[in-house]
Amino acid sequence: MPLQKSWQSLDRETVSSVPDRPGVYELGDESGTVVSIDYGPLQDDLKSALAYGDDDRVRWTTTHTIEQARELAAEHRDRLE
Repeated sequence: MPLQKSWQSLDRETVSSVPDRPGVYELGDESGTVVSIDYGPLQDDLKSALAYGDDDRVRWTTTHTIEQARELAAEHRDRLE
């Protein structure tokens, strides 16, 4: 089950609006298909995705801890398989 958030363009404006907190994020292609699910410090990870990736869209949710983010990411990965 994907995150229940709207897709946003993966661009500088979006990445600058991402909270500096741990969380789970999905990267997607132009059609909105989930390409990958990961977790970590959102702003840092999405800056890297913007600089080095070729994904078009992103959506995320914050968590209180990295451990919560890891568990949530694992749940979402299991549902996609």
